[in-house]
Amino acid sequence: MWRSTLVARRSFLSKLVSNQSFHGLQNNISKNQTLAPVTVSSFESSFRYYSHWLSSKSCLHETTRLFSSTPSSDSESLGSVPIENDNKDTVFIDNLEVVSSESHEGSSSFGDNKVVMENDNKDTVFGDNLEVVSSVSDEGSSDFGDNNVVMEDGEEVEEVKELDLEKLESVLSLLQSSGSINGSIESSLEEIGLSLNEELVVKVLETPYIPGENLISFFKWALKKPEFNVTYRAIELLVTAVCIEGRNVYALWDLVKEIGEKEKGIVTAEILNELIALLSRLGKGKAAFEIFNKFGELGCAPNADTYYFTIEALSKRSIYDWTSTVCEKMLNADMLPKGGEKVGKIVSFLCKGNKSRDAHLVYLSAKEKNISLPVSSIKFLISSLCRKDESVKLALEMLDEFPEKERKHAIKSFSYVINGLCRAKDVDIDEAKNLLLKMIDAGPPPGNAVFNTVINALSKKGEMGEARKLLKVMEGRGLKPDVYTYSVIMSGYTKGGEMEEARKILNEAKKKHSKLSPVTYHTIIRGYCKLEKYDKALELLGEMKEYGVQPNADEYNKIIQSLCLKALDWTTAEKLLEEMKENGLHLNAITKGLVRAVKELEQEEVGTNEIMTTA
Repeated sequence: MWRSTLVARRSFLSKLVSNQSFHGLQNNISKNQTLAPVTVSSFESSFRYYSHWLSSKSCLHETTRLFSSTPSSDSESLGSVPIENDNKDTVFIDNLEVVSSESHEGSSSFGDNKVVMENDNKDTVFGDNLEVVSSVSDEGSSDFGDNNVVMEDGEEVEEVKELDLEKLESVLSLLQSSGSINGSIESSLEEIGLSLNEELVVKVLETPYIPGENLISFFKWALKKPEFNVTYRAIELLVTAVCIEGRNVYALWDLVKEIGEKEKGIVTAEILNELIALLSRLGKGKAAFEIFNKFGELGCAPNADTYYFTIEALSKRSIYDWTSTVCEKMLNADMLPKGGEKVGKIVSFLCKGNKSRDAHLVYLSAKEKNISLPVSSIKFLISSLCRKDESVKLALEMLDEFPEKERKHAIKSFSYVINGLCRAKDVDIDEAKNLLLKMIDAGPPPGNAVFNTVINALSKKGEMGEARKLLKVMEGRGLKPDVYTYSVIMSGYTKGGEMEEARKILNEAKKKHSKLSPVTYHTIIRGYCKLEKYDKALELLGEMKEYGVQPNADEYNKIIQSLCLKALDWTTAEKLLEEMKENGLHLNAITKGLVRAVKELEQEEVGTNEIMTTA
């Protein structure tokens, strides 16, 4: 406290002496000229400002007795100062000594009404409301430039190195306008001849409008000086100043790394996190990962922000393998970021990189800590898990813990899970059906797409009875089965050879829909061809035209191939080929060649039979 008090007082008085009125006053004294009166009020107001400034810096307590009250041993030379006495006469005193004035309680305060001062001629002057500045013994009396101060009991206080304001101003001017200097910044700093200490370095680092490159050069120069000992505060201010500018990050990292390798523990996780965060904003994922891997070598441990900023930086560059590695270390260290927003972003980053299993581990860890993730992140994770068959069940489990308020709006998430269950080979279709029934009971209400997915899966497995039941449930809920719904059921029946049931579904579809798709007929035509009932297939082909559905090349191709390969009926095949030409459809060359080959083969066989008959 003594040190800070003395430095603060000296700083204030230095500014006070540099005031224009005091400079003019000192010049006039040196020339022995008549001076204009300087009232105590201006001097008093300056001291009051200084007292307020001191209290804001918490340098002193109001009732603390700072110096001895013995005038003979506690005096300090102030130089020539004008003082107004009680008769309103201005008195100029050389080598003014301040003698502390005690209150009735025996303590000196800045609010005393009278302060006794003596000049070299031992004339006593009383000033109103003046503040006691400092006191030293006769042997230790000095001007403000002295470095030693003796307390009341004679104990010597440590040396206090003052800031040379003029040189400091020269340094700041140099750093702020370094573009016009000749030579390097280091050589220019050497020419100034500044005496370094932590306070001066801090003032430089706190000064605005200094380019980051110049701050780094200044700091490197300061590190070479034996009188300067680098501290955590200085490094922190340097990193903050350069990061705010957003440039020279690589040079800054090289400097911080060099300092951290020489002095273990002086570089903290907060300092490195600020660097990683800046690299993340700049999209420099590899550099951020390099800093992350240097934590152990620099003697500090990563915290939750370290993992988050590194994962964010790597994800911006789509380096998801490294992102997964950092995520694994974060979970092993049990250091999830605070707040569901950041955890949700990590989950989203991993899902974008197709690392849904890692994202699910982060989700489970957050769940154990009662951290609620944003709904958007939960939905993203569910959809990502449903992309792979082996992780669909994990998504199914997440649906049970879906927030109740958001459940009715989560139709897409439930649809993703049902699609995944119906697609996966090792999952029982009953799980998809049961989930559909839960949606009917508790929401979100399923639509046609969800019903069609489950009906299609049941039809492929040959469970036509369950498929027909769901069709009735759809209609009971006021949903109108679309053409696709009827088509998948007909497909299930045709695969089982139940063509009559398939025709019943077709007739039902005709009643509900005025226009069917070619796929609907194509399904049954293929079923008839498979059973070699070509007349039924041709009959259905003609029905398509009557119902306004134009057959495409696939229908003709399937029937023609079946007629040639199985029935060897190239005559009917040629008729269909001519019909295709009339409708503007073109048959592929392979099928055309097949018709021609069957025709030639039959003609050869007929010729051979005629020769044998003649013989």
